[in-house]
Amino acid sequence: MTGTSPTMRPSDVVRRSAEFLRHHDVESPRETAEALLIYFLGTDRAGLYALDEGLDTRTARLFGRALCQRCHGIPVQYLTGEQQFMDLVLGVAPGVFIPRPETEGLVEVALELLRPVTNPVVVDVGTGTGAIALAIAHRRPDARVLATDVSEAAVTVATANASRHDLAVEVRRGDLLEPLEPDLRGRVDLLTSNPPYLTREVYESLPEEVRAEPYEALVGGTDLHHRLASLAPEWLVPGGWLVVEIGDEQGPEVRALFEERLDEVAVVADLAGRDRVVRGRLPLEPPSAG
Repeated sequence: MTGTSPTMRPSDVVRRSAEFLRHHDVESPRETAEALLIYFLGTDRAGLYALDEGLDTRTARLFGRALCQRCHGIPVQYLTGEQQFMDLVLGVAPGVFIPRPETEGLVEVALELLRPVTNPVVVDVGTGTGAIALAIAHRRPDARVLATDVSEAAVTVATANASRHDLAVEVRRGDLLEPLEPDLRGRVDLLTSNPPYLTREVYESLPEEVRAEPYEALVGGTDLHHRLASLAPEWLVPGGWLVVEIGDEQGPEVRALFEERLDEVAVVADLAGRDRVVRGRLPLEPPSAG
């Protein structure tokens, strides 16, 4: 424990707690201490450092317990139950993948591709918390947005997030596009996904906090990229787009499999210069025979 006293000011609690976390090799110890204390005090960062009163006994106990859980590899987001994604605060829960800032780049690519389309139909596969689907629905209120996931926990969390932000995203449970009604075939303007793309070897080298997230939401290589590329021509409207997130070494492979069926294929780098998104467009005209 940190030795936190109810008489200590929050700024002193942050300092002592950061030392405790650093001693236990927790990444970003001060930021972690701040995030947890902000959550338990129901304030923001400015409010945290403006407070002069010590923590009450209950808050000190809850905060201390959260620090210990963080030292045992529980992600901060599972402890606070929230994660910021673009301009939305999303609920998260154990058993559901925590959205990453890198995925915001996929949303930006998707929104740019949707600019010329009126009342688009968008489907997000493997939606998790609903981050991609909800961000698109928030920016494009004219869109019909559907989201699928095989995980019951993910469907529950994504549905709750849609309700939280009053966004009419239709969340359905099932594998890839199976939960969609058949008459959507050939009518989808944009198909998005952040599929599990880590290899087992990479997974074994991950920090404990990342491996606290569901294995099936992390590990998959390029299996789902192959499946989505195969399904896309059946579901996309001519001129519609498939946009997926990839691991930073998967660009050439995913680009090649997209080019078997799609046009205008491109690999898009993230802000750090690493390959992160692949997008491709269904041809406006079917390929000519011969």
